[in-house]
Amino acid sequence: MVNILGTHNSIINVFIAEMRDAEVQKDSMRFRRNMERLGEIFAYEISKTLLYEEKEVVTTLGSAQMQLPITNPVIATILRAGLPLHQGLLGFFDHAENAFVTAYRKPGKDGSFKIQLEYVSCPDLTGKILILCDPMLATGASILLSYKALLAKGKPKHTHVVSVLGSQEGVEYMRRNVSQEEVTLWLGAIDDELTAQAYIVPGLGDAGDLAFGSKYDGI
Repeated sequence: MVNILGTHNSIINVFIAEMRDAEVQKDSMRFRRNMERLGEIFAYEISKTLLYEEKEVVTTLGSAQMQLPITNPVIATILRAGLPLHQGLLGFFDHAENAFVTAYRKPGKDGSFKIQLEYVSCPDLTGKILILCDPMLATGASILLSYKALLAKGKPKHTHVVSVLGSQEGVEYMRRNVSQEEVTLWLGAIDDELTAQAYIVPGLGDAGDLAFGSKYDGI
């Protein structure tokens, strides 16, 4: 199941447009804040899919019966680019448990690359709702590898994968490798093209660098 929030006219497209805009991108604080805002919007939409139960809330004047979530999700992110998106989700699901995965592209001598996963910090996921976020769903390899690594910590009841932008190729890759009974995709928008280096076009560039500054790739 794929939900693309940007297909409907809403404020989410303003935030995505600013994240894409090469001039606005020069302000890294605004880039991070826009990603955080998107996390908040995704959290609100995902909250509609959760199970609720009626609970009594006592006020200073009486009591009110309210529908409240039965459980809180576990929010997982791929370091470092996903941190602002994670923070936006956590701002709404403020009682959530958290998980972190380190995964990065390791280039080969022939110009290809493989995904290197080094570390997973995660609570027990058995029977829980998992939200896995990463700003870009390009090939889908990082998300799938991270998802499979998290499954070693217990099988979630359901997983929501959240990305600001996805490629059509990445979406199809996820469809081939996970079932909609296990995973739901939440995207701001889908772009059609990937470069030879697997960057989304038109995309927005390297989300991690735009949020936190360039990496040193020398020896």
